[in-house]
Amino acid sequence: MGVLYALASALCYGLADFAGGLLARRSHFAAVALVGQTGGLLLALAAVPLLPATSLQPADLAWGALSGVGTGIGMVFLFRGLSHGTMSVVVPVSAVAGVALPVLVGVAVLGDRPSALAWLGVLIAVPALWLVSRDGRTDGGGPAGAPDALIAGTGIALQYLALAQAGPGAGVWPVAAGRVAAIATVLPLVVRSRARLRMPPRRLLGAAATGMTASAALVLYMLAAREQLLAIAVVLSSLYPAIPVLLGVTALRERLTRWQAAGLLGAGAATLLLATG
Repeated sequence: MGVLYALASALCYGLADFAGGLLARRSHFAAVALVGQTGGLLLALAAVPLLPATSLQPADLAWGALSGVGTGIGMVFLFRGLSHGTMSVVVPVSAVAGVALPVLVGVAVLGDRPSALAWLGVLIAVPALWLVSRDGRTDGGGPAGAPDALIAGTGIALQYLALAQAGPGAGVWPVAAGRVAAIATVLPLVVRSRARLRMPPRRLLGAAATGMTASAALVLYMLAAREQLLAIAVVLSSLYPAIPVLLGVTALRERLTRWQAAGLLGAGAATLLLATG
């Protein structure tokens, strides 16, 4: 079940990432992030009765809040990067940074010991994440959005690492605490930049739905991290860049580049190795 939870998390993250990137090009990135985290809080609170806590500790809420700080930083800089940079640069850089750091910390600090097959899956997944998000375009005059993407990836790594430390009896309260912390992290940026939350109702609902989907992804990741090694849960959950690519090919009739095809094949191979290893 841990593998299925992680893959479902990647699916939800991919949908949220795709929709959030489009919204960030039509409204202020910080406003999109704030509305999204508010929607995520509502979903987390609604999910509390479905996954009730059995032994909630203050430390669980603290880890959840720290995870939310990472979420807030990650989403703001991801959306800012997408608002002025190319998706083919911002998404892969943030994804690779977001998966590499937790794996390193899991092995070096937390004592994770993946099997040889799982290690091979990790080694294949990292370049696959990069390739699957590359669209082959070289226009734009350089790696626009790369610095934002690196910061976003660091925030995403913090999100994964901290949330995995919450106890199994905490239910979804760590995710809820994280949404509160994420809102508190994003709100000053909205005020400082004088970003207006005024959006057309359809766009406002879209931003909230994006945040709800991302919050569902976090719940699924937390469940995966309770049943799998941190390194494996993070890598499988981080395969989300494949989702926007597949949506583009199937729904928008976009052409798949050879690099993206190679990345999708690598992601599939990595999933198989991590699931069996």
